[in-house]
Amino acid sequence: MFPRIFHKFRVLALLSMAALCMPAFGANSARPGTVNYIEGSANLAGAPLTSQSVGSAELNPGEVLSTGEGKAEILMTPGVYLRLDDHSSVKMISPDLTFTQLALERGRAAVEVDEIHPQNNIQIAMSGIPTQMLKTGFYEFNAGNDVARVFKGKAAARLPDGKWVVIKGGRELALTAGDNTKPRKFNDRDAEDEFYNWSSLRSQYLSESSARLAQNYAYGMAPGWYWDPYFFGYTFMGPYSFYSPFGWGFYPFGYRGPIIYGRRGFYGHGFHGHPGVGNRFHGSIGVGHGRAFHGGHFQGGHFEGGHFQGGHIEGGHFHAGGR
Repeated sequence: MFPRIFHKFRVLALLSMAALCMPAFGANSARPGTVNYIEGSANLAGAPLTSQSVGSAELNPGEVLSTGEGKAEILMTPGVYLRLDDHSSVKMISPDLTFTQLALERGRAAVEVDEIHPQNNIQIAMSGIPTQMLKTGFYEFNAGNDVARVFKGKAAARLPDGKWVVIKGGRELALTAGDNTKPRKFNDRDAEDEFYNWSSLRSQYLSESSARLAQNYAYGMAPGWYWDPYFFGYTFMGPYSFYSPFGWGFYPFGYRGPIIYGRRGFYGHGFHGHPGVGNRFHGSIGVGHGRAFHGGHFQGGHFEGGHFQGGHIEGGHFHAGGR
C-alpha cells in the first residue's frame, strides 16, 4: 500500500513541477498579426511600439503597421513570418489561419515561409492585386514599383482580369505592367541587399531559438509558435526537422543530443544537408552529451555507421571515446 501511495504522490509532484515550468517557455496564444520583433521606430494603428510590445501587440483587421527608420517582424500562420523594411507600411485585411491577407501600402515587405499546408491561403496584396504564396520559400514585395519577387518557392498573382499568373523561384512579376504580365528572371545575387541580409539574420536567430527550446519539450507536443523568454519572441517548432529558405535549421519537439545548427548543416538525430568539405557520412549519430557546435565544420574525415574515423573538427568541440 505504501509504495503505491508514494508512487502516486511522486507522479503528482512531477506533474505539478511540469505545470510550473511550462509558462517559462510556454506555448502562448500567438495569432496572425502578432508583433514578434521591432528595430528602430515602428507604429501600430498610430501608436508607437516598444520592446514591451513584442509578443502582445497584434495587427487587427483594418489596422496598419508602419516603420520609420526601423524594421519590424510579425507572425502570420505558424511557420510564416512577414518583415517590413524601413519606411514601409502594411495593412491587415484578414488574420484567419485559412485566409491570411495583408496589403502592402508603402515600401517593402518580405515573407519567409518555413511551413505551409494546402489549407493555407497566404496573400500579400499591392495596388489591389493579391499574390498567393504556394510553397515554402522567401518572397519580397515592393510597393514602389508593384513588383512581386520570388527568391525561392512558388507564388501566383491574380490580375485584374481574373487570370492567375504563376511566379517561380528566381523570377519577378510587375503587377501593374498592363499586358506585359510574363514573369522575368532577376539576378538574385544583386537582389541580396541589406534588407535581405537582415531577414537572413532574423532567420538565424529563430533557428537558434528553436534548437534551444526543442530540448525543453517532450515528444507529442503540437507544432506551432512557442515563446522563448531568452529570445524575447516566438519561434516555430514542428513535428520534424527542416530548413528555412536561408539554410538555417529548425527543430522538432523532443530533440535530444547535441545542438548543431547552421546553414545547410546538421539537424535532428543524424546528419543531413551538405556534408561540408570532402567528408562522407553513413548512418547517424546517436544521443550526445549536450555539447553544441556553433559555426564549426568537419574537414578531412568521414563517418561510417556512426563512427568517427580520422580527420578533425575546426571551430567546435569534439569529445573522443565514443561513437
